[in-house]
Amino acid sequence: MLLSAEKISKSYSEKILLKDISLYLNVGDKIGVVGVNGTGKSTFLKIIAQVEQPDSGIISKNPGVKIEYLQQNPVWDENLTILEQVLLGSSPEQKSGKDYEAKAILTKLGIMDFDKLICNLSGGQKKRVAIASALIHPCDVLILDEPTNHLDNEMVVWLENYLIKYNGAMLMVTHDRYFLDRVTNKIVEIENGNLYSYPANYSGYLKLKAEREESLIGTERKRQSLLKKELEWIQRGARARGTKSKERIARFEELSESVGVAESAKLELSSASTRLGKKTVEINNISKKYGDRQLISNFEHCVLRDARIGIVGKNGCGKTTLLNMISGKIQPDSGSVSVGDTVKIGYFSQNCEEMDLSLRVIDYIKGISGSIETGDGTITASQMLEKFLFTSDLQYTTISRLSGGERRRLYLLSILMEAPNILLLDEPTNDLDIQTLTILEDYLEKFNGAVVVVSHDRYFLDKVVDTIFEFQADGSIRKCLGCYSDYLAQNTIEMKLPKSNAVKSETKKSSKSNTKLKLTFREKQEFEMIEPEIAELEKNISELAALMKQEVSDYVKLQEILSKKKTLEKALDDKMERWVYLNDLVDKIAETQNN
Repeated sequence: MLLSAEKISKSYSEKILLKDISLYLNVGDKIGVVGVNGTGKSTFLKIIAQVEQPDSGIISKNPGVKIEYLQQNPVWDENLTILEQVLLGSSPEQKSGKDYEAKAILTKLGIMDFDKLICNLSGGQKKRVAIASALIHPCDVLILDEPTNHLDNEMVVWLENYLIKYNGAMLMVTHDRYFLDRVTNKIVEIENGNLYSYPANYSGYLKLKAEREESLIGTERKRQSLLKKELEWIQRGARARGTKSKERIARFEELSESVGVAESAKLELSSASTRLGKKTVEINNISKKYGDRQLISNFEHCVLRDARIGIVGKNGCGKTTLLNMISGKIQPDSGSVSVGDTVKIGYFSQNCEEMDLSLRVIDYIKGISGSIETGDGTITASQMLEKFLFTSDLQYTTISRLSGGERRRLYLLSILMEAPNILLLDEPTNDLDIQTLTILEDYLEKFNGAVVVVSHDRYFLDKVVDTIFEFQADGSIRKCLGCYSDYLAQNTIEMKLPKSNAVKSETKKSSKSNTKLKLTFREKQEFEMIEPEIAELEKNISELAALMKQEVSDYVKLQEILSKKKTLEKALDDKMERWVYLNDLVDKIAETQNN
C-alpha cells in the first residue's frame, strides 16, 4: 500500500460532499473516479493530493512516497517560460538531464515554442503544459483531474498509451469512457456522499454496477415486504400491544426507520425544437485565414435537416472558427454562409461566457424562457432544472457557487431552453459528467434537427455522428462517411495502400472535391427509392379509404382503419417533404456542375 484515505468527510456550507469514505491505493492501481458533476470528485482528488484538508478523516502515505497532481485549473507563475515551468522544482543537474524528455513530451502535446512565456498561452495550451509538468517528474502516485480536456484526438491517444505503460499508481477523474476503459483497472464512484468501488475498467464497472443496483432493489423489496407483514401484525393486535413480543415490535421500528434504496437522480432531456423548413445551412466556397495561416480553404457543404456531423483535427486548425462562421459570429474572407428563414441555431460554446455569475440559477433560466414545449407537454423552467439535477435548494443559489461541471450542465440547459432546430456543439464533453453525456447522447439521437459537433471524445463521436469532417494542414476539409471508428479504419486502410494507389486515391479525391455539391451514397439510394415508396403509400391510403366505405356499420373496425390511414398519411407527408428537399438538392448539383 502506498497511500490510504480513511473515513474522509467534507462539506461546503450545508452541502455534504463526502461522508466517511475510505480508499486504499496500492502499487499498480490505476483508478478512475466517476460521478455526477458536483458530487465532489475534484475535491476528493485535492484531499488525496493533500492540497485541501478534509473536515474529518486521515490521509496516510508511506515514507518516501511522492505525489504528482494535475489540477483541473492549474495556477501559474505567468513570468516563466514553458520549459522553465515544466522543469520547475528540478535541481540544476536534473534540468540538464530532463531537458530533452521535457521537449519531447511538449512536442507530443502540440507545443513547440519552449521559450514562450506562460502569460501568452491560451487556457488549452496551459493545460497541456501542466500535463507535461506532471509527467516529467518521477513519482509513485500520479493524480490527474480531467487530463484529456483541451487535447485533440491524436494527443489523447498518445497520453493513453503513455499511462498504460506507466508503472506507478494512478488516480484520475475523466469523462472519456474509451480512456477509462483502456487505462484503468479499478473504478470508484462517488454518489450521494458515498464511495463505491468496482475492481474493473469502465466496461466492467457498468456490468458490476448494474448487478449491485439489481441486488439493492431486491433487498429493498424484501424490506418492504417484511415491513408490510410487521405492520399488519402490529395493527391486528393494537389493543393488546402490551402482550406483544418486545423483540417483534423493536424489529418493526427498526425496519420502519431504516433507509431504503435511494433512487438515483436521473438526468432526463425532453426533446424540444422549433419547426425546420426545407432550407437549412448552405456553406458556399468559404475560406478563412489568420495572418499567414490558412485555416479553411474553399469549403462547400449543404447541411441536411437530419445531419449528424463530427468535426476533428489538431488544436488550432480552425474547428471552432468553422462553427463561428456557421453561427454568423465571424465572417469568412471569401464565400458565404446562407441560413434558411426557419433555422434557429443553438450554439453550445467552449466557454460559458454569457453567464452572469451573480444570478441565481432559476433566474438565469427564466431569463431565457419560463417554460418549454416538449413531447411530454409544457415544462416550466423549475421543472426543467429538476430534470437537470438542480434541486429546489440549488435553484436558488447563485451560479458562482456551482462547480465547473454544474455550470456546464446549466449552460447546456440554457441552450436547449431556446428550442433550437440546429445544434452547434463545441467540445460539449469538457467538464460534463458521464451520466450527463449518456443522456445527451440519447437526446441527440431523438433530436429533430441537424447536429454539428466539435469533439475529441471518441466514444461520444461514435454514438452521435454519421459523418466526420477532418481538417487538413492546407485548410481543406476531408469528408468521411461513418462514425469516428469508421473514420479511423478508413485512415488505417489508406496508410497501408502502396504509394501508387495512394496517389491514385488522392487524385480521385481531388477530382471529387472540385464538385461543389454531391449526394451521399445513402441519399442516392433514398432518391432512387423515394418515388416508388410514395406511390405505394398513396395506393395503400386509397385502399383504406375504399375499405372505410364498406365498414360503415362496424364502429370498432372503422376506428382501426381510420387509425392506420392517419399513420400512412403522416408517413406520406414526411416522404413528400423529403422528396421536395432531395429534388431541390439534385437541381442545385446540376446547376453547380453546369457552371
